[in-house]
Amino acid sequence: MKWEFNVLYWFQSLHNPVLNQIEKIITAFGDGGFFWIGLTIAILIFVKDKRVGLTCALSLAAEALLVLILKNTVRRSRPIWLDPSVQMLVKIPKDFSFPSGHSGASFAVSVSIFLYNKKWGTAAIVLASLIAISRLYLFVHFPTDVIVGTLIGITMAILMNYFVKKKYPEPLLL
Repeated sequence: MKWEFNVLYWFQSLHNPVLNQIEKIITAFGDGGFFWIGLTIAILIFVKDKRVGLTCALSLAAEALLVLILKNTVRRSRPIWLDPSVQMLVKIPKDFSFPSGHSGASFAVSVSIFLYNKKWGTAAIVLASLIAISRLYLFVHFPTDVIVGTLIGITMAILMNYFVKKKYPEPLLL
């Protein structure tokens, strides 16, 4: 765990008023998964091939369930709970740390998009990466929380893409 705190303290050394505001805005995109849920709904409504939105929705739901189970099974303390001397820029989360739900949800949807559309998916993955990094910058997750959350999101996207394309091998146009 020492190396993880070293990473977090390095991020703390980068703090400045401008970057602090940017990171708070970036992390807000992952709060409660609302941005990703909204994007999934928009994709379901506006994208012709409904497999994209279906993959996003299924991967997001599977990721959320797995993250919830792991958080309440592992019950890992958040960094700020272990080192309350760090000045927080956001409200201290009340749920457990492992794995990162922000990272999981972000990568579940962004990779789902990428598997159908590389251009839009790449933009979504960049945002997902910034959200994941913001969790470290803001001292609310350990690096392994973010890594595992990211891997869960990616895995769920790939699995749900496989199942959706197996069920609907041709574009699903409604």
